[in-house]
Parts: sequence; structure tokens; C-alpha cells
Amino acid sequence: MKTLPCLFAATLLLASTANANTFRCESKLVSVGDRTVEVQRKCGEPASRNFIGYSETTSGRQEMQVEEWVYGPNNGMYHYLRFVGGRLSEIDSQRN
Repeated sequence: MKTLPCLFAATLLLASTANANTFRCESKLVSVGDRTVEVQRKCGEPASRNFIGYSETTSGRQEMQVEEWVYGPNNGMYHYLRFVGGRLSEIDSQRN
């Protein structure tokens, strides 16, 4: 019986994570894995770009640049797009 609530909670968590894998720019959609040039072509210039630092690859032999782009406000919502090695890796949204 305890398995059912845990399974339901895990399903909700996965569903909310899936929604954060895409971001709509007017009529275009960007997804995790897109390159910076694709995102800029679809969404235009961000309100700000912030260099975060570097991240090591899993092999530890190479560092990749980490950058955060901010779009908004759009109806009070800001969208934060994080790029690692020139690819979109994370999408977060916050209402300020």
C-alpha cells in the first residue's frame, strides 16, 4: 500500500521536470540540447547573459564554459536558460 503514494509522487516529479525541458519563444520552441545559435535565432537576444564559470567533463580531461541567459519579464515571468559547452542544459522559470 505504501508503494502507491510513492509511485504517484515520483510520477508527479517526473511530469514537472519534463515541463522544464522546453521553453516557448513566441511561436518557436527551444529544448534542452539545443545550441546557443539555435536558441538565439528562435528567441532573439536575451535580456542578459552571465558567464558562470567552467564545468569539467565526466572524464575530467576538458572544461566547458557555463553561461546563463535570462529572458523576460514576460507577464512577470523570467526564464533562465543555462548552457554548458554551448548546449542548453537547463531551463528554469521564476516570477519576480
